[in-house]
Amino acid sequence: MTRTESPWRFLEFSRNNAHMNMAIDEAILIARSRGMAPNTVRLYAWEPSAVSIGFFQSLDAEVDLEACRIEGVDVVRRSTGGGAVFHDSRGEVTYSLIASEEEEIIPRDLLKSYEVICDGIVKGLEVLGVSASFQPVNDIVVGGRKISGNAQTRKLGVLLQHGTVLVDADLDKMFRLLKVSEAKIRDKMISSAEKRVTTLKKELLRKPSLNEAAEALQRGFEKSLKITLTKGELTDEELRLAEDLRSQKYSNAEWTRRR
Repeated sequence: MTRTESPWRFLEFSRNNAHMNMAIDEAILIARSRGMAPNTVRLYAWEPSAVSIGFFQSLDAEVDLEACRIEGVDVVRRSTGGGAVFHDSRGEVTYSLIASEEEEIIPRDLLKSYEVICDGIVKGLEVLGVSASFQPVNDIVVGGRKISGNAQTRKLGVLLQHGTVLVDADLDKMFRLLKVSEAKIRDKMISSAEKRVTTLKKELLRKPSLNEAAEALQRGFEKSLKITLTKGELTDEELRLAEDLRSQKYSNAEWTRRR
């Protein structure tokens, strides 16, 4: 594959609260659908830490809202599917990739598109010295243990995929925030998760900074997709859309509790 000449925008690693993070992703999607923004890769963290639930999930069934309130953890519903995720503000890098469905390097087929996009993460982990592989439908594993989960939605002729890379993990805190019926079950789930999940800290025997991990992911996407990511900023229109989506949708209890 030759390097594509299509311009791709890169939004450098930044921190936002959960509602604004989800609002920015959707604002870019809308702007892309209107031809007002290029294909974009964005890297970010969650400040403060947050729990996000999938579009189809029940909030009350998945999240201990009182525990989140006590610990100062945001709660948000994503526009993408998948399960509940704890986003540790100091232990995770999240990416989003927004591109036209007409983009030739992204397959129309769902599974193939996951594989192509997730290969950018695989290549980014290689930059850090970690050998990873794509595991269908939408995970990335190291030695059989999950290090990245990903979710996707398509609307208005635009694809949005976002996902996480675990730099470190506080599993005890995660299971305090997500609903587990009994302490005995929680202990077993933590033990099971420790066997099924890994982090960059475990694999590298050191904890890389989130900025270091983000820079590796940028290089991974460029190498895998054979694109040049050009540093850019959100436009005024995207910022306006994001603020509207944050206030009217993602921070709105009606959206959060819709299921």
